Amino acid sequence: MSTGRSKISITTIAFDADDTLWQNEQFFRLTEQRFADLLRDYTDAPDLNDRLIAAVTKNLSFYGFGMKGFTLSMVETALEVTDHRVPGTVIAEILAAGRELLNYPIETLPYVDQTLTQLQDNYRLILVTKGDVFDQERKLAASGLAEYFAAVEIVSDKNEATYRRIYERHTDGADRTVMVGNSLRSDIVPALAAGSYAVYIPHDLTWSYEHADEPAAQPRYAKTDHIGQLEATIAKFGTID
Repeated sequence: MSTGRSKISITTIAFDADDTLWQNEQFFRLTEQRFADLLRDYTDAPDLNDRLIAAVTKNLSFYGFGMKGFTLSMVETALEVTDHRVPGTVIAEILAAGRELLNYPIETLPYVDQTLTQLQDNYRLILVTKGDVFDQERKLAASGLAEYFAAVEIVSDKNEATYRRIYERHTDGADRTVMVGNSLRSDIVPALAAGSYAVYIPHDLTWSYEHADEPAAQPRYAKTDHIGQLEATIAKFGTID
């Protein structure tokens, strides 16, 4: 007698990159501190970091995600909080601090290499990352992980339409795909809206912009402590009605 339930057949796993496969946010935090140090003699604004993050968020629609927009937002904030009195030498150092974001080493997170090695035998793996194309391509090359992925999508933003397009292009359908990432706002909520499964792997330094309410009641959603638990977590999706 049929129970009305069927076995899930996941064929594709899509991965976020920054702070899912390798460290990223920690270097922006270091740059924020460098920015504050550079301006210490020119402003006593108690909310300097908040004003910087507000500028970064405001400028997303102009510059997108990544180090270029962050650097321009640092310059804008420095000018605003000092009433344009900040010396040109300090602006030059701010620009240098932004460029330094391109020089930090790429550090893969624990269990990443082992997990991708295991998963590639049974799943099609794709990378879905947002930000500056040059920077994301650089980080992927430096990570040594490119060979694992059948496709790489570098997008300006992640929303439901983005995921629908990617699923149509690279997968057997949303209902046979899992999206994995550390951002509820960008990796989980819109992927679920597009019809796929999603696994949330929290990162201690996830940017506040990427926060959202956890969709805990969603049957296609799961949360795990680290990427090493991913295969077992996907298996727990079990059956669906």
